[in-house]
Amino acid sequence: MKRPSWDEYFSRIANDVAARSTCVRHQFGAVIVNDRHEIVATGYNGPVRGAIHCIDVGCLKDKKGIASGTGHDVCQAVHAEQNALLQAGKLSRGSSLYVNAFPCRICARLIVNAGIARVVTSGDYTDREGLEILKGVDVKVEHINL
Repeated sequence: MKRPSWDEYFSRIANDVAARSTCVRHQFGAVIVNDRHEIVATGYNGPVRGAIHCIDVGCLKDKKGIASGTGHDVCQAVHAEQNALLQAGKLSRGSSLYVNAFPCRICARLIVNAGIARVVTSGDYTDREGLEILKGVDVKVEHINL
């Protein structure tokens, strides 16, 4: 039996968190972990609190023919990274964020300003601008395959 690395372990947890998503297009999960390997917060993508879920009424972006990775201003969802950062607050400073996709450019900006030191991705996403933002300010970005 091979024991998973910390990155594999937390990336798998991010995948499990994603299972709570109610998005009909993508199920994303995020986990923020401090330097002691303690989970600080988790988040998954879905509508704002109290709003109707897309799995119940359909996807507005699908109805309008908006491509994946674009139209963030049209979608009512809060991204997985955003939900995790909201939960973590100042505890996210210096932590690692695990996400099963590439952070979009909006999430990348929030990740930087929250003080996240390292982002580990284990999936893919069409919007790659976020990766460039993170790398441009020296946030460590690593990708692992599960």
